[in-house]
Amino acid sequence: MSHSNQAAVHANPRLSYFEAAWVVARRDFIAVLFSRAFLFFLIGPLFPVLVGGLAGSIGNQVSREAVSVELGLAMSAADNAAMMDARDTLRPQLGGAMPVLREIPEAQVETNFDARAFLEQKRGNYAAIVTGTLSSPEVVGTEGQINRWSGPIGVIAATAGGAVPTSFPEVSKQTVASSASADRSNRIKTAQAAQMLLFLLTMLLAGMVLSNLVEEKANKIIEILAAAIPMDAVFLGKLFAMLGVSFVGIAVWGLLGWGAWSIASDAFIQVTGTDLGNLPAPAVGWPLFIALSIIYFSMAYLLLGALFLTIGAMASTVREVQTMSMPVTMMQLMVFFLAAYTITQPGSALETFSIVFPLSSPFAMLARAAMQETLWVHAAALLWQALAVMLLVKGGSTLFRKRVMKSGGAGAEKKPRFWSRKTSATEPAE
Repeated sequence: MSHSNQAAVHANPRLSYFEAAWVVARRDFIAVLFSRAFLFFLIGPLFPVLVGGLAGSIGNQVSREAVSVELGLAMSAADNAAMMDARDTLRPQLGGAMPVLREIPEAQVETNFDARAFLEQKRGNYAAIVTGTLSSPEVVGTEGQINRWSGPIGVIAATAGGAVPTSFPEVSKQTVASSASADRSNRIKTAQAAQMLLFLLTMLLAGMVLSNLVEEKANKIIEILAAAIPMDAVFLGKLFAMLGVSFVGIAVWGLLGWGAWSIASDAFIQVTGTDLGNLPAPAVGWPLFIALSIIYFSMAYLLLGALFLTIGAMASTVREVQTMSMPVTMMQLMVFFLAAYTITQPGSALETFSIVFPLSSPFAMLARAAMQETLWVHAAALLWQALAVMLLVKGGSTLFRKRVMKSGGAGAEKKPRFWSRKTSATEPAE
């Protein structure tokens, strides 16, 4: 090597680990963010959400119309009127336990009205039919409907016949802001909603890491990067680049969701029965819970992304990547179910396992933030998750060097030896 080349090498030393990771992250972030594919990626999830919303709206409407329960009255006209008056009297006390009573016109017209045959012919929209008298009512219907409505019908008939009081004492009320049971039940709802959102975002966005690596393996770009900087830094840079792209996507979807909620929040509440604006407050408070949600999403993304990078390192073709990534996807689904199941089992061995196991740890700890006020466990869990990310990155880069770079290196080493032997053989001839 000449003195000028040696001086150039010393003047331009290799980048440090984190500098190299930053270079790769910046390159991938800009390349993905300003690509047409990313624009379609942002638009893609909006169509399933729109279709799901329309399907849910139609389904709820059909369900409300189909599930409306009506009991037909086939008693005498006077008894029918007394039954409906008694139901109206009892409704303030029993509320939803009272059925909807409808007088059957055919029963008043037909002299020998057969309630059993009427139901078997599926005439009308009656779940069951009440016949007999006030002193001896009879419910005709399926076994399930009879078991459900025999009690309320007996109370209504007794009230109509004057066997029970028709007036009730006023119950005094003393309310409290909340109770321990109510707080726990409400926080479980928040924990479940947070876990579901974390899982959906992670599974939706983590696949970008895998597709990016497969594309660069096919174009040999990854081998050029590996020849210039440490493979660990390449993997780490790619992870954080895709994490940054994911935050951009979440920000776009969040703004669109906020705009849609501002416009159609009333319709959403009416269709789904859920008011997202009034979710119960988590144990740690909303500001800290939102911060922990962002951090735990980052950890969940980095852990799953590092696992996908490891798969990409072991796979040689796109088909192999798809085949090998499917078990990981199914495993992540099982991990989510594990973390969701342990919400109601704080302190159990199963919850401890879900916290210690790296892939389920972000989900379990986010639920704990909603349920419990203790903070130091989050610091310990985040340190453990960060260590797991580094170990997965190290393992994935090591596999990549052994399975991909080793063959290229061996070939590179044979070529100079071949030419050196050829040169040495021809030198005597010269």
